[in-house]
Amino acid sequence: MPHRTPRPTACLALADGTLFYGQGFGATGMRTAELCFNTAMTGYQEIMTDPSYAGQIVTFTFPHIGNVGVNPDDDETGDPVAEGMVVKWSPTEPSNWRAAEDLSGWLARRGRVAIGGIDTRRLTRAIRQAGAPHVALAHDPEGTFDAEALVAAARAFPGLEGLDLAKDVTCTQSYAWNETRWAWPDGFGTQTEAKHKVVAVDFGAKRNILRCLASAGCDVTVLPATATAQEVLAHNPDGVFLSNGPGDPAATGAYAVPMIQGVLEKDLPVFGICLGHQMLALALGGKTVKMNHGHHGANHPVKDLETGKVEITSMNHGFAVDAQSLPGGVIETHRSLFDGSNCGIRMEGRPVFSVQHHPEASPGPQDSFYLFERFAASMAG
Repeated sequence: MPHRTPRPTACLALADGTLFYGQGFGATGMRTAELCFNTAMTGYQEIMTDPSYAGQIVTFTFPHIGNVGVNPDDDETGDPVAEGMVVKWSPTEPSNWRAAEDLSGWLARRGRVAIGGIDTRRLTRAIRQAGAPHVALAHDPEGTFDAEALVAAARAFPGLEGLDLAKDVTCTQSYAWNETRWAWPDGFGTQTEAKHKVVAVDFGAKRNILRCLASAGCDVTVLPATATAQEVLAHNPDGVFLSNGPGDPAATGAYAVPMIQGVLEKDLPVFGICLGHQMLALALGGKTVKMNHGHHGANHPVKDLETGKVEITSMNHGFAVDAQSLPGGVIETHRSLFDGSNCGIRMEGRPVFSVQHHPEASPGPQDSFYLFERFAASMAG
């Protein structure tokens, strides 16, 4: 019998009119977003629940997505935040002792659309060459699509520049955090002997960042992104952490930069990651720029310019700090070996520093976990 290609049940439409047809899974319906690609070989659940992916659909370059299922321990926030996912092969039945649910059902319950059977290599090349496109992704079990309407929807997507998305993913009220990193065989632990009081400002914080702070000996209080300097300092912290998050740092900076500048008036250690890194740079007088297609993956080499050490890091960002804009007294500490973009800064003579990459991994290597210990040591000092 001749091989018959199944009827497409999903369509990915790019704003330039390019159409990709494949097999839908997860929720039905249509989503518009910016499309990026992620090169990580593990951690699709952590990626989909990373708040930094708000407003984006993720193309996974690794083909085996969904094969280990999903489980509650690997969520980085309560629900998937990425708008949808694009994969080469539709998920198979999960085969892993930790699996509590299959990927398709998990996405469906959370209203996230996905498409399989796509030539992800072709799509990734298109993103690299032309930049992150605006797209519409539709899943219809009947396979009925209005291609012109989907392309029009993709073109109508406003893009991420100028968007403050942190307000959409931040917590609504303050809370305490004491859960520590996962360790075999006991799972997550509890911090009971904290040495440092830290306020973490939540611009879209991943849970594992908070766990890493707790594991480094921190008693963590999480505040919403809109917290003022007065509200942060009212907790009498030993240090302040600025979290990762989505959207345009300049837009979020409209309210976050004054807060950061108010905190910097005090001689407190400050540590920022990703969006927190970008907004610290803005608060110190630097600028940020939109990247062509961003950095999304778990294999990004970053050089520590002060020690010469090269670390393999996990990254997820579409904006970057313009190193040429950094004023005197602000030192560039890390740089991407992929494209030379800025990946870290520090204030000269003060315990204030930040990095563009994710030292907490989830997913990815743990080469940079020492940064949490450096933050704790700066508070001890």
